[in-house]
Amino acid sequence: MKLYNTLSGQKEEFRPQGEPVRIYVCGVTPYDECHVGHAMSYIFFDVLRRYLEFRGYKLRYVQNFTDIDDKIINRANQRGVTARELADKYIARYFEDMDALNIRRADVYPYATREIPEILRLIEGLVEKGHAYVSGGDVYFRVRSFASYGKLSHRTLEGMLAGARVEPGEGKEFPLDFALWKGAKPGEPSWPSPWGQGRPGWHIECSAMSLKYLGETLDIHGGGQDLIFPHHENEIAQSEAFTGKPFVRYFIHNALLQLGREKMSKSLGNLVPVREALKKWGAEALRLFVLSSHYRMPLTFSGEAVEAARKGADRLAQALSPLKEGRGEPALDPEPFRQRFMEAMDDDLNTPQALAALFDLAREINSADDAGRDAAAAREVLKKLRDEVLGLKLKYVRLSGVSRGVATVTTADLTVESPVDVLRKELQRSGPGQLSDEGKRAVARLIRLREEHRQARAYSLADELRSQLLELGIALEDTPQGTVWRYRK
Repeated sequence: MKLYNTLSGQKEEFRPQGEPVRIYVCGVTPYDECHVGHAMSYIFFDVLRRYLEFRGYKLRYVQNFTDIDDKIINRANQRGVTARELADKYIARYFEDMDALNIRRADVYPYATREIPEILRLIEGLVEKGHAYVSGGDVYFRVRSFASYGKLSHRTLEGMLAGARVEPGEGKEFPLDFALWKGAKPGEPSWPSPWGQGRPGWHIECSAMSLKYLGETLDIHGGGQDLIFPHHENEIAQSEAFTGKPFVRYFIHNALLQLGREKMSKSLGNLVPVREALKKWGAEALRLFVLSSHYRMPLTFSGEAVEAARKGADRLAQALSPLKEGRGEPALDPEPFRQRFMEAMDDDLNTPQALAALFDLAREINSADDAGRDAAAAREVLKKLRDEVLGLKLKYVRLSGVSRGVATVTTADLTVESPVDVLRKELQRSGPGQLSDEGKRAVARLIRLREEHRQARAYSLADELRSQLLELGIALEDTPQGTVWRYRK
């Protein structure tokens, strides 16, 4: 099995230290609802975990909550509640959303605020070793004391200095030095320390929690690409400066989910809450939408794409529900499809190719049913790979008292009528072979969306769109000049 290691910049054979395999994934800062960008990351790491267990590894999986942060403090002050009350509210919401997505819970969920003694121990050790210094009530990490700083993000100190500056009131020796401990300010939660009342910096929290619950060297450390610098870079520096040992063997980062041309994030305000997406499409569709693109490829969110994924999930489910059991020979052999699935997953978790193998198996199962052949063993393989590895078999869930797939979604971006629906209505209005201009524009939009899926290597979603068009009487043909369409005869 090979995984892409951000540290080396290439795929590497996965060779853990031993068992259990030690995995740490950065968790949320709970000051607002989880959005589908969070879902994308945690679905991927859930599948990584499931597949490692499927291959026989025993794991210890830790995911933290950054439950003290500037954003939490500011939002709590705006709402007139304590930072603890705000964080607890959105941690509870997080568990509701992730449970609904069939994301298995971590073995340990450390909270930063509950690990202050461990954080202080780590900071004191760094000060004693000369890797950190006290400035007023603050403590900073001395970046120039760590010779390999920048090795994860593949940057040099000179290059990083170009955009660095010291803010007024900061007592830094060097612009790139970062805070390990922040002196207390009025209206903020604080804890006692050798340097006075204060609170921990963001980066030191994760180092302390991972060292406490997983030991000095992790097998896998994961998170979104936006955490590579400065968060994970700083984690490496402070952890290795403290222990003198390699911090992480494999750094794995997922690409970001986009809405339009921007990444989806709370700070930008261009997000779709997980629970709204669940109500409209259901968990199977969201999981399949995410897994239809490789985790290192940016993924663009759209209602059409998730709807196509929902129909793809239905196709897999239908193959597991035969109208009658076949008994004829020869029985359908699922082994070539299982091998294709595992070869794809072993190649840096190539879920689009793994899904392609499952869709092909589903099609062969349906063909076997039509021919009266025995497909029982094939169904068992399809069910195991779909349910245990990809997590696509889900329980019926309710969120906020509304059944998924029924409630009206209030987010404006989600209520726009899809091109498929527009095309269907135009065909009903004008009849086959007589599309209106509006219908032709809908076809053009679907062709563009299909091309976006193909460029992102989400081939199963691209094929699903092509199938939907064909069902409506529109055939696509890929030519050297681009994709053209015609009425199906």
